[in-house]
Amino acid sequence: MSTKSQPGDRRKAQTDTTAQAEAPEPSALWRRLVAAVRGGVNELGEAIAESQALRILDQEIRDNDDELHRVRATLAETMARCKVAQERLAAANAKLDEYEGYALKALKSGEDALVREIAAKISLLEIERDGHGAQAQEYAAGIAHLRKVAAQLEATINRLKQQVDTVRATENVQRAQAAVANRREGSDVRVRTALDSLERIKRRQAERGAQLEAVETMSDDIGDDALDAKLRRAGIIADEDRTEAVLSRLKKQHDV
Repeated sequence: MSTKSQPGDRRKAQTDTTAQAEAPEPSALWRRLVAAVRGGVNELGEAIAESQALRILDQEIRDNDDELHRVRATLAETMARCKVAQERLAAANAKLDEYEGYALKALKSGEDALVREIAAKISLLEIERDGHGAQAQEYAAGIAHLRKVAAQLEATINRLKQQVDTVRATENVQRAQAAVANRREGSDVRVRTALDSLERIKRRQAERGAQLEAVETMSDDIGDDALDAKLRRAGIIADEDRTEAVLSRLKKQHDV
C-alpha cells in the first residue's frame, strides 16, 4: 500500500487545521461570555445606582438633619445642666467665703472649738464646690464637643444639599433643553409638512387654472363656430358651397 497523501486529503487536513486555528477554545469563549455578562450587569447596576442617586442623597440629608436635631436637643439640655452646675458652683464658693469669714472671726475671738467646727464645714463645702466645678467642666467640654458635631453635620447637610441642588438644576435645564429640542423638531416637521402641502396645493391650483383656461378657449372656439353658422343661415356670411354654386353659374353664363 502507498503511504503518500492524496491532494484531497492534504486539502482536508489544511481545512481542518485552519478551522481549529480560527475557532476559539472553549475556555476563551467562556471567558468572553462571562466578561460580557459581567459588563451587562455592571451597566445595569450603574443605571440603577444613577437612578437612585438623588433618592439616596435625599435620605442622607434627612438622616443628617435628624441627627442634627438630636445633637441640638442634647446641646440645649447640656447647656442647661451646665448653667445649673455653674450656679451651684457659684453658690458653693459664696458659702465658702461666708464660712471662711466666720472662721476668721472665731479665730480672733479665740474660739478654738468653734473654729474646728467651721473648718469641718468648710471642708465639706470644698468637696461640694469641687464636685460642682468638675461637673461644670464636664458639661462645658460636652458643649464644645456637641457644637463641633453640630457644625460638622451642618456642613455635611449644606454640602449634600448643594450637590443635590446642582444635580437637579442641571437635570431641569437638560430636560428643558430636551423639551425645546423636541418641540423644535416637531415644529420643523410640521412646518415642512405644511410647506409640502402648500406646494401640492399650488400645483393643483396651477393645473386647475390651466384646465379652466383650456375650457374657456374651447368655449370661445365653439362660440365662434356657432355664431358663424347663425350668420350663414341668416345669409350674412356666404356659405362656401353657395359660393361655389355662384361661381359655377357665372361661368355657365359667360360660356353662353
